[in-house]
Amino acid sequence: MVGVNNVLEVKELSKHYPTPRGPLPILTDVSLVLHRGDSASIVGPSGSGKSTLLYILGALDPPTSGVVTLDGDNPFALAERELATFRNTRVGFVFQDHLLLPQCTVLENVLVPTLVTDTDPGATERARGLLEQVGLTERIDHRPAELSGGERQRVALARALIREPLLLLCDEPTGNLDQGSADAVSSLLFGLHKAQQTILVVVTHNELLADRCETRYRLNEQHLDTVRR
Repeated sequence: MVGVNNVLEVKELSKHYPTPRGPLPILTDVSLVLHRGDSASIVGPSGSGKSTLLYILGALDPPTSGVVTLDGDNPFALAERELATFRNTRVGFVFQDHLLLPQCTVLENVLVPTLVTDTDPGATERARGLLEQVGLTERIDHRPAELSGGERQRVALARALIREPLLLLCDEPTGNLDQGSADAVSSLLFGLHKAQQTILVVVTHNELLADRCETRYRLNEQHLDTVRR
């Protein structure tokens, strides 16, 4: 319910893009409610709007209509500076491509989200702790080019959690990895999700990853259906 702490609520969300032939519908009347500690996967055909939905949940792209609230706040009602703070402190992102800064060390990459504030007490200590949890303590001074694909994604996961966000959004987090690395990253993802009690939403084509989530949704023909709860 709107206004209840630690809840992600999406109510009658729709997204259309303008075209010369009229609006192109991507999402229609999407609704869901997730609480702190919940995990949900979103599956569906390529081009069905899964990533679009994820970007709306993360306040990167506004809906055409409908309401999204996190912890009682509608990010799209915030001023630009407040919206940037909302994304930085309350939402963590993990994408298919790790998006690490090549010139920075592993530790520096994890600390990037903390640099937008004047001070963040304990940030370096938290970063070192997260890197220990993902098994990269010995790689802390290495740069991305010196890491494997799985190691880079583990850095990206640590970076996503450095601000201790309520909402953790993952867009094909294992899509570029071999099966062994994918399994390792998945295990770390769910372990850290449980430890921090995030609201976890994963967009994926990986059936094994999707099935690890408590709730499973399918997005098809603009609508979101609950497959398993």
